[in-house]
Amino acid sequence: MNPLLITACAAAGVAAAGAAGAFGGAMTLFKRVIPRQDQVRVDISEMADMDKWEEYKKIIHQNKDWLLQRSMEHITIKSRDGLTLHGDYIPADDPADTIVICFHGYTSCGMSDCSSISTYFLKKGYDSLIVDNRAHGKSEGDYVGFGILDRFDCMSWINYVNERFDGRKNIILFGVSMGAATVLMAAGFAELPQNVRAVISDCAFTSPYDVFAHILKRDYHLPPFPVMNICVEMCSKKAGYTFKEYSTLTAVKETKCPVLFIHGSEDKFVPTWMSEKNYEACGSKKKLLIVENAGHAASYYENPPLYEKAVDEFLSEVMAQ
Repeated sequence: MNPLLITACAAAGVAAAGAAGAFGGAMTLFKRVIPRQDQVRVDISEMADMDKWEEYKKIIHQNKDWLLQRSMEHITIKSRDGLTLHGDYIPADDPADTIVICFHGYTSCGMSDCSSISTYFLKKGYDSLIVDNRAHGKSEGDYVGFGILDRFDCMSWINYVNERFDGRKNIILFGVSMGAATVLMAAGFAELPQNVRAVISDCAFTSPYDVFAHILKRDYHLPPFPVMNICVEMCSKKAGYTFKEYSTLTAVKETKCPVLFIHGSEDKFVPTWMSEKNYEACGSKKKLLIVENAGHAASYYENPPLYEKAVDEFLSEVMAQ
């Protein structure tokens, strides 16, 4: 046989095997992260080692116990694509002119990720609305939105609050991890109501594509191409969106809403540079807090006084305007 033909056949075989491997990798990635997950899939070690985690749990459990003893109203709304979304409204002790809408991270739920920060806001005299993102907790949905879809749900919650309270309450958007990406993306809407006074973003990624590409490289030593390209097409066909459809970088360039960016210096799941890039791109009033020694979504638990001081100062400035 012609040596060139033999070489061509061998190359074709290698290419076919490579293509099959890439497709299998993309399918695995899609199945692991995009469909609804009814259990936490983020490794606790991303947040802290076990000794630290035991200390963090004391803070979390104490705050959650306090929160669950309060008067709470279970609320449902409809998303723009017909899903029933769930939230818990907790009013402050005295009539409040401000409400904080809180969004949680991937595979978690509102009460798990947002009980401590909601306790802090309630004690400040703000109402709190803790929501379950689509495909999480008590909310409907077959596919995780990674902020791309959730930004529209965030607008639905904002509209609900404004309809219920006749637009008389100031609104603060708070999110952690995927929830932080959600509130940043929502801040990019041109039609964002003026009574949305501030956004607090705790460890947001720049885009779903960026964070998945980071994990592929970190955990599997693989480049984004071609696995990510194939996975993007799968997500488009099944979940109705793509990882590159929108990004926090685009949103913060367009928003006029003040933003406080927070990130842990030891976050290896969503790298700290992602919040730094978001901060650099932001065109509105902004501040950046990097919490030393904090892992993913652990900044509040690592240093509550520093975290609360930064939020207090930021909100004092923007709410006075």
